[in-house]
This record gives sequence, C-alpha cells and structure tokens, in this order.
Amino acid sequence: MQEKKRILIIEDDPEINKLLRIMLTDKTVETVQAYSGTEGLLQLQMDRFDLILLDLMLPGKSGEELIGEIRQQNAIPIIVISAKTDVNHKVSVLKMGADDYITKPFHQQEVAARVDVQLRKVGQSSRQPVELVWQDLQLHTEKRSVCLSGHMLQMTNAEFDILLVLMRQPERAFSKREIYESIWKDTYYGDDNTISVHMSNLRRKMAEHTSRDYIKTVWGVGFMLV
Repeated sequence: MQEKKRILIIEDDPEINKLLRIMLTDKTVETVQAYSGTEGLLQLQMDRFDLILLDLMLPGKSGEELIGEIRQQNAIPIIVISAKTDVNHKVSVLKMGADDYITKPFHQQEVAARVDVQLRKVGQSSRQPVELVWQDLQLHTEKRSVCLSGHMLQMTNAEFDILLVLMRQPERAFSKREIYESIWKDTYYGDDNTISVHMSNLRRKMAEHTSRDYIKTVWGVGFMLV
C-alpha cells in the first residue's frame, strides 16, 4: 500500500486553514494543521512532512522567519499562500527558499494543481536512474542530488528542476517561458520573476564552491548552461 503524502498547513485564519485541509485531504494525502509559526515549527520538529503550505503573517514566528529556519536544515518543498501581493516581497520570499508563491484570494483549482506538482516531484523515482555530468557538476535524478566540485549542494525542488532542464541540453538557450512551463506545467504570462529569482539562488549556491560561472544569461532569450 502506498504511503500517504503528508502536508503541513501553517495558516492562522481558521476558515482558510479548514478549507485547505478539506480540499487537499484524500486517500493519498493527509494534512496536519498549525495556526502559528511557533506551532508550525514544533510540528516540523516532531514529525515528517512532504510539503508545507505557509502563510506569511503569522503569530509567534512569521512565515519569513520559518522559511529561513527550515532552509538551514532541509529542502522540504514550501508553497507560500499569502495576501501580500507586492512583487518585490514575492521575489524576496522566493530568494529565501520558497518553491512557489500563491496570492490570496486563491482559486482552489490552482492550489490543488500546484500542490500536485510539488508532491509528484517528492515521489518521483525514475525506473532507470540517470546521472548527468557537466564539467564539475553532477546531478542524480533518482536521489535528486547535485554535487559541484565534490561538494553537495542543498537545493529546493524548483532549483533542482531548473538545473535538470539546463543539464539535459547544455549550451542550449532556454527561454523563461520554456523553463517555467516545463516545471510548473502552467501558463507563463511573461511578468513573473520566479525563474530569475531561482536562477539567482542557483548561481549563489554554486559560487560558494567555484569561481566558474555555469549559468549564462542570454539577453533577449533566457538562460543556458555553459
């Protein structure tokens, strides 16, 4: 019997928390509810989860504080669901390590689809594990691990998937649209900073272990691995 995926919902509004629990709980998914940042952190310390749905304006600890603390320890996928719509703040949260960002009020179908995308990545296991190598960069698809110059890189789901797209066809320029739609299986509207932010995070993590610039910006096109 397949083990259920476990989602931690950290949302202080009881009605929204309840709605998320009802719409996501089924035969393959179970949800745990937390109503403050402090309670959410306690749940994470006591139990194992496959995905976090996170509000930002929380009592106890803010969502931003939680992302920082979580990313110090693991790469569990985090989808932020927040009433904060400022683009600069969204960019900041993605830079902190969030995998996705949904603004309130949200459409239930959108939340369900984005949750499904993240959970499929968590449970993804290739029948034939593939190791991709480019220069001193090694990526293992089944382990979802990345090694650079002998150093393991801790990556979010989104960062891993972007690098996987690039490593499958090095020295080929990919547009933001191609990358976005390949990973999130959603329509790219051209005004989203998500890809640029994740690219920035990738470059920063690589720069900690090498002076080589692996990701090149191709102006007017997108990005490529060099």
